[in-house]
Amino acid sequence: MKVSAIITLKKDVLDPQGKVIHQTLDGMGFKDINEVRQGKYFEIDVKEKDPIKAKNVVEDMCKKLLANLVIENYKIIETQ
Repeated sequence: MKVSAIITLKKDVLDPQGKVIHQTLDGMGFKDINEVRQGKYFEIDVKEKDPIKAKNVVEDMCKKLLANLVIENYKIIETQ
């Protein structure tokens, strides 16, 4: 079963990569952007048939490795 997760920096954490992306887009003529925040996307295929158990496994991965919970948030966005 595939489970997707998005890891993003917490709102109060400075995002230098997002700032550079924003400046670059602005330089390319995309003037209507207020802010860009970048993050990480994971699509994980787990050997679990139960969607709730699969989600729990990926959530555990986020807590233990994929996200730095001091500065990042995570969100499980879909289960297939």
